Amino acid sequence: MTVNAATAIWHDVECGGYEADLPLWAELAERRAGAVLELGCGTGRVALHLARRGHDVVALDRDPDLIASLAERAADLPVQPVAADARQFELPRPVALALAPMQFLQLLPTASDRAACLRRVAAALEPGGLLAAAIVERLPQADDPLPPLPDVREVDGWVYSSLPVLAAPSGEQIVLRRLRQVISPTGALSEEDDEIQLQALSSQALEAEADQAGFAPLGRRWIPPTDAHVGSAVVLLERTR
Repeated sequence: MTVNAATAIWHDVECGGYEADLPLWAELAERRAGAVLELGCGTGRVALHLARRGHDVVALDRDPDLIASLAERAADLPVQPVAADARQFELPRPVALALAPMQFLQLLPTASDRAACLRRVAAALEPGGLLAAAIVERLPQADDPLPPLPDVREVDGWVYSSLPVLAAPSGEQIVLRRLRQVISPTGALSEEDDEIQLQALSSQALEAEADQAGFAPLGRRWIPPTDAHVGSAVVLLERTR
């Protein structure tokens, strides 16, 4: 198992099965005549979905392993994989729509990092172009149902399991922790903790930050929760300058 394979497998296990947002991204792409930029594309969950529906997609991620995996999967599809940091990238041609699914903007560590990303997205959009960013504003409460089962995938006889064990606010952050387990074809078990931190962010705060980057608010949409995922607010922002 190569590092590339392991990185892509865990991304598929933990993100690949999520589909609740796909109808909204497809709807927005249908309304825009032009290419679509996806930020934090990973192995292509959203990019491939849109490309199979005939949309030209620029798929950006800073992890070269994930981009390499996407490039393999995107053969014969209108997808341009780009290995770049969302705070520093440049595109050779403008796009009509930019998407930031699965709380991508909240993964950036500071408000300054978000501002840098928003400026680069504005530069990548054509005048009047749209940015749609999914954010989580509310965590499940104590009496809310918890995900009943881990995310599991089998690859070449290896079983990969990722169990959410914590989702809690911590100061200005939201801490998400998972227990990752791997069972080999011979039954050997290995496990490790994986933690990510989302920066607390409201729709209003994002709209205010985006205003400084040349965007105007264009409304909001809502992605409902599933049995295994919280719901997301989607902030719509139009490039105005």
